[in-house]
Amino acid sequence: MRSVVVAALASASLLVVGAAPGGGPTAPLPARMADTGGGSQLITAVAAQAGSTSGTVTWWDRRSGQWVKAGSAAARFGAKGLVEGAVRRQGTNTTPTGLYSLPYAFGIKGAPGGTTYKYRAVREHSWWCQDNDSRSYNRWVEPRPADCRAAEAERLISYGTQYAYAMVIGFNYAEPVRGRGAGIFLHVNGRGSTAGCVSVSAAAMRRILRWAEPGKGPHIAIGTRSGRTAITRY
Repeated sequence: MRSVVVAALASASLLVVGAAPGGGPTAPLPARMADTGGGSQLITAVAAQAGSTSGTVTWWDRRSGQWVKAGSAAARFGAKGLVEGAVRRQGTNTTPTGLYSLPYAFGIKGAPGGTTYKYRAVREHSWWCQDNDSRSYNRWVEPRPADCRAAEAERLISYGTQYAYAMVIGFNYAEPVRGRGAGIFLHVNGRGSTAGCVSVSAAAMRRILRWAEPGKGPHIAIGTRSGRTAITRY
């Protein structure tokens, strides 16, 4: 009888030990995801559920084949929660879920010391075009072209708090689909929830900018803990 119990316990322990490396419930979040972008750095932005307007941003490094947490911070999402990026509509104040590249960083303030990521300075005539009828849809423009209406664009310098430091999230960026959404960033907290971006404190943004290394291919994954928009699906 004892040998049967011991054998059973040994088998169970092997299952538990083997769970984490295989992406089990105790493994680091990136190890449980379907895709992490192929690089060795990843930012995860997780909300409890689709209707949430707050959650947590965590940044990770892959070292010797294992994902290790480098830092985390409280985060804010869209005022109307989160929605699957592939079906999101512009102007809905929702944050798109999915896995995205981080093309470059920008800011009204200078890049924090130690930043190696491409960092673009916001100037007096820097705009982000959100005009669906413009050839510059979902792009930084400087100056604003005639076919991008001011009412359908953001003058970046006008957002002194939010765009003190920011990173472009590659949602609808490589091949923009009109009406899906434009100007989705990881940026500094404003007064409350966002219009669809992900935001963290200014201190957290400075830490992320110093941490991010272009040669390590960082991406950002946005999602919920479970359900149709679970971050582990991306």
